[in-house]
Amino acid sequence: MNITLDELQAFVAVVDTGSITAAAQQLDLTISAASRTLGRLESKLKTTLLRRTTRRLELTEEGRVFLQDARAIIASVDSAEEQMAARRERPVGRLRVDAATPFMLHVIVPLVPGYRERFPHVELELNSNEGIIDLLERRTDVAIRIGHLKDSTLHSKPIGSSRVRILASPDYLKTHGPPKNVDDLAKRSLLGFSQPESLNVWPIAGPDNAPLHITPTIWSSSGETLRQLALAGAGVVCLSDFMTGNDRREGRLVQVLPRLTEDSRQPISAVYYRNTAISSRIVSFVDYLVDAVRGTEFAR
Repeated sequence: MNITLDELQAFVAVVDTGSITAAAQQLDLTISAASRTLGRLESKLKTTLLRRTTRRLELTEEGRVFLQDARAIIASVDSAEEQMAARRERPVGRLRVDAATPFMLHVIVPLVPGYRERFPHVELELNSNEGIIDLLERRTDVAIRIGHLKDSTLHSKPIGSSRVRILASPDYLKTHGPPKNVDDLAKRSLLGFSQPESLNVWPIAGPDNAPLHITPTIWSSSGETLRQLALAGAGVVCLSDFMTGNDRREGRLVQVLPRLTEDSRQPISAVYYRNTAISSRIVSFVDYLVDAVRGTEFAR
């Protein structure tokens, strides 16, 4: 049957205004277009909804019954549109956010109270995965990714960038001595990533003047695990400022070979699938995150 909303609105308008001419004016249609729309509706229903006389239009019994349903359908659509408009102005519902454990712990978690205060109707679901996930498979609305993006199927918005530094604890350096050059560094216990291998390229020139590709003594897939190992004095590590800023300021970690270290930064982006319309929940969270980190150490 495939009755359209336009046909229902035309029928109700004719009833409410009392004529096809007035209904056409209300709907911004020509009289012939309004008449054809009403005719299509009656044809689809295989019944007469209105009796046309020279003086007026009268509802048939079938028309009176159908009018109630038509009004209910139009009201339901109007209500749905109003709810969507309200959601755009006041985000509502569950928002699933994914980020690697370090970013989740050191950046997102401290911002949650402020975000919830501003957007109390958004239910946050925070998940951590160390690798790149399929957003659809994991039912994720927005993910935070660190590094250069390759997936062209995703929308992305830059959050900031974070410098990476070579670090060790004061106790480790006291016991083993601070390395004086790259050759010294290679003799230390190096803490590195089991994946991705690109994170084991450190921002310091190796023997061939290219960035140093280290072979870890201790491996982990988690940057937070490597941070904890460095704090415990297990070796030298290379990590982003967003997770080690407080450690450096409070003296728990010390930068190693700062004069030889290049200013290397990792871009940080929020990613989400390309949709015809991005939900207000995603917009509210990403914009809040961008505003919160603006001017901070890792956003520069």
